[in-house]
Amino acid sequence: MDMDAQGVARKPDGKVVFIDGALPTELVSANTHRKKNNWEQASLTEVHRQSSQRVQPGCPHFGLHAGACGGCKMQHLHVAAQVAVKQRVLEDNLWHLGKVKAETILRPIEGPAWGYRYRARLSVRYVPKKDKVLVGFHERKSRYIADMETCKILPPHVDAMLMPLRALIGSMAARDTCPQIELACGDTVTALVLRHLEPLSPEDKDKLRAFAAAHGVQWWLQPKGPDTVHLLDEGGEPLAYGLPDFGITMPFKPTDFTQVNPHINRVLVTRALRLLDARKDERVIDWFCGLGNFTLPIATQAREVLGIEGSEALVARSRENYQSNQAQRQDGSALAATSFVARNLFEMTPEMLIADGASDKWLVDPPREGAFALSKALADIHQARIGAEDAPPLPAGHEGWQPPRRIVYVSCNPATLARDAGLLVHQAGYRCVAAGVVNMFPHTAHVESMAVFERG
Repeated sequence: MDMDAQGVARKPDGKVVFIDGALPTELVSANTHRKKNNWEQASLTEVHRQSSQRVQPGCPHFGLHAGACGGCKMQHLHVAAQVAVKQRVLEDNLWHLGKVKAETILRPIEGPAWGYRYRARLSVRYVPKKDKVLVGFHERKSRYIADMETCKILPPHVDAMLMPLRALIGSMAARDTCPQIELACGDTVTALVLRHLEPLSPEDKDKLRAFAAAHGVQWWLQPKGPDTVHLLDEGGEPLAYGLPDFGITMPFKPTDFTQVNPHINRVLVTRALRLLDARKDERVIDWFCGLGNFTLPIATQAREVLGIEGSEALVARSRENYQSNQAQRQDGSALAATSFVARNLFEMTPEMLIADGASDKWLVDPPREGAFALSKALADIHQARIGAEDAPPLPAGHEGWQPPRRIVYVSCNPATLARDAGLLVHQAGYRCVAAGVVNMFPHTAHVESMAVFERG
C-alpha cells in the first residue's frame, strides 16, 4: 500500500500499477485510467482473492463510487493492519531517505478508531438544484462536498448534529454566504466557528442561539480571517483540554492548533516525557512549542524550560497558559522556571543556537516541513568541532556550549523526519535509539511518529 491508500501491484513486465481500493496480497481486476512510462493508475473492479485484513467499512459514505466521501481512505483495511502499514512507511522513509535504522522499534501508540476527531473543518454549501445544504468533507478526488448524513470519526454528539446543522443553515437568510464550519471540542465544551462572508441578520443570530441551546454548543463567528474570530455571545465556559498525568489544563481558542485526537495526545505527551526523562537538575528546550502542549508537562519535571515558537502572538499565549497553570497547581508543587521566546525556526543558524544557551535535552515537534534548519545548525557545530572539511567556522562563545544529550523528535511527516534524522545521525554525532508510529488519524494515510536520538 502507498500513502494514498492505493494497492501497489506489478504487471508481468514489471510496470507498477497503483490500484485504488486494492489491498496487499489480493488478486484483483482493475481499470487503468492513467498511463505513464513507468507506472499506471487504476481503479478496482473485482477482487478474486481477498486479503484476510479486508473489513467492512464502518461509514456508509466510504467507497470508490462517485459522491463517496474522501475523508478516510483506509476504512476497508483492519485498523491493526493500518498501523502496521504506517510502521513500515516510517521504517522505509528512515532508511531510504535518511539511511537511518532505529535501534529499537517503539510499540505503536493506538486509541479509539472511531469518534476520535475533536478538530475538523467542515465545508458548507447550499445546492439550489437539490434545494438542500451540504455540510461535511469533500468527495473523493473532487471539489464537491459529499452528501453526508453521518460521520463516524467525529464524536458521537457532533455526528448527531450533522443533519440538524444542514437544516439550520438551510433556514438562514445567509445560507449562500456561509462556506465553512470549524469544529473544536474541549474536554467539556464544543465550539462551532461559522465562517460568514456577509454580516448576519439578527434573525439568523437568534437561530444560532436556539441551536446552541438545543445542542449544548458554543457559536463563534468568523467574518474575515482567523484574527476576527469571536464568540456570538460573551460568557460561558472556556475551551480547554487536560493532561491529567501532569495536572495540566490547556486553554485554547477554537482556531488554535491543537491535536485532532485528544485521547492519543495524552498518551503521546506521557510517552514523549518518559523518553525525554527530564531531571530536576536539567535544562530542556521545547522547539516549536505551540501553546505549551509539551512545555508545561516538561516544567513539572525539569529545573528550567525554554519554549521557542515562531510567532510573538503564540509565545504570548504560551506564557499565559504557563502562568495560569502555575497559579492553579493543586498539589502545592510549582512548575519549573519557564520562559518563552519567538524565533524563526526555519532560519536557525549555529550562532542563534548557541545564543539560546546549552540544554541537557530537547523536545522537537515541528510542522510538516520538519526541523531542517535546526538539525543543520546542530550538525554544522559538530562538523566544525571535529575539523571536517568545508565545515563553517565556529561562532563566538561556542566554548561553553554543549549539544543536548538526548532529543525526542515528534513528527507529522515521516519524510522530513527521515531527512532530519539523516543529518542528526550522519553529521551531528547522534544515534537513533528508538522510533515508532502514533496512530493519531485512524482510517487515514496520515503518519505521525516519534524518534529518540542520543549522543555518541
